[in-house]
Amino acid sequence: MRRYLLALPLLVLVGGGTAGERAAPRQVQLPEPRTRGESSVEEALQKRRSVREYAPGSLKLADVAQILWAAQGFTHPSGYRTAPSAGALYPLEVYLVAGEVSDLPAGVYRYRPRLHDLVPVAAGDRRRPLCAAALGQACIEDAPAVLVIAGVIERTARKYGRRARRYVQIEVGHVAQNVYLQAAADGLATVIVGAFDDGGVQRALGLPSDHEPLALMPLGRGQ
Repeated sequence: MRRYLLALPLLVLVGGGTAGERAAPRQVQLPEPRTRGESSVEEALQKRRSVREYAPGSLKLADVAQILWAAQGFTHPSGYRTAPSAGALYPLEVYLVAGEVSDLPAGVYRYRPRLHDLVPVAAGDRRRPLCAAALGQACIEDAPAVLVIAGVIERTARKYGRRARRYVQIEVGHVAQNVYLQAAADGLATVIVGAFDDGGVQRALGLPSDHEPLALMPLGRGQ
């Protein structure tokens, strides 16, 4: 079974850096996710809303870690996850665009479900170029962080052929609803955004060419 070394984030740093300057992390071990909470599924369903305006302020790393786990976290030693996948092939890749997240330098990170950690992809706050790629939707730039759900269609196509794209898109819906419900349970707010330029998102975030962006989900606290 997967083990967590620390309940607090572990930043593995590269290089030294000058005084007052934070070195880029090689990887970020996330706080252990909760499997019990104060809100029931029914209460989360009742509270779930799409929210595009967010209160000022940063998110806690623990809040982001819980959302990432809800999206694609491991729930079984065999590798099963929080969201179902056709043939258990798991074609989705979840990225975090961090702008204002405590204990996490601004940048783009890829979530690794097996290790429950983040690996940096690009440094610096990328919310503004991501907003431009999302046709100027202000919620993308205003939110402290944004989840990007990408798909590697070929993983599913090797087994399901032409049906693969449909199955991958269904999985995006599963992940998005998990994120909505976890956000509602934790007092956070989000919305699923599907209007964006695919190539623009890939360029803004430095995504691999086969990681096709399928949905954006800004995260914050409702006003």
